[in-house]
Amino acid sequence: MSRHVVFVHGLWLHSDSWGSWAELFAGKGYQAHAPGWPGDAPTVDAARKAPDDVAGHGIDDVVAHYTRAIEALDARPVVVGHSFGGLIAQRLLTEGTAAAAVAIDAAPIRGVLFLPPSALRVASVVLRNPANRKRAVSLTEDQFRFGFGNAIPADESTELFDRWAVPSPGRPLFEAAAANLNPRSPARADTRREDRGPLLLIGGGQDHTIPAMVTRATHKLYARSRAVTDIHEFPDRGHSLCIDSRWREVADHTLAWLEAQPTTR
Repeated sequence: MSRHVVFVHGLWLHSDSWGSWAELFAGKGYQAHAPGWPGDAPTVDAARKAPDDVAGHGIDDVVAHYTRAIEALDARPVVVGHSFGGLIAQRLLTEGTAAAAVAIDAAPIRGVLFLPPSALRVASVVLRNPANRKRAVSLTEDQFRFGFGNAIPADESTELFDRWAVPSPGRPLFEAAAANLNPRSPARADTRREDRGPLLLIGGGQDHTIPAMVTRATHKLYARSRAVTDIHEFPDRGHSLCIDSRWREVADHTLAWLEAQPTTR
């Protein structure tokens, strides 16, 4: 039976940004898959030219989209997600769709009660206009620098923005913002489930979009489950840690952790 890994991107990055990870995992014996979100165009340029194609899609839409993709595989995969992709990865794991999950700088699930000011500043790009719930929203280069590239040189941040940044739906941010007011929020995850596969949460200590304290708060929510839930922090990394010049250290840690799990070898 094949070993599969499914990569899930977050807001404002195209799925092609997982290319280096997919190549690395393939070299380790995985069949790597990086489907886009519903409505995502196959290339960065096409995504920028057709932002309305992703508009209006919410968290449940994305979970259903990846569930269908996974059901076409011959075995449950490992799911590696970044930012909102990390939230999606947790949904897929706790719903039994994934064999294991790695959530990197994951967007807060229901139960995380406090967001630091830097996270609110990034979210406000979308949340300040209620009409954005049904729209696709793009970041400016300066907004990308603050939200993604603050821990890397300015020229590298600009390069990443030019290479990977795409419009994304605003709806997931509205859903996450209201998560603690809605018991049936799509941003929920069953943190008490004990028959799920292992979960690794990775945080960046310099992340403005998902500060490390959010990752630590998420880890605490899983304390009542006896299933494996580990956490690791890269203290000098920002939200670009999956795509910047130091991505390999994060990917190598992810692979080493997966190889240490009996259910994913």
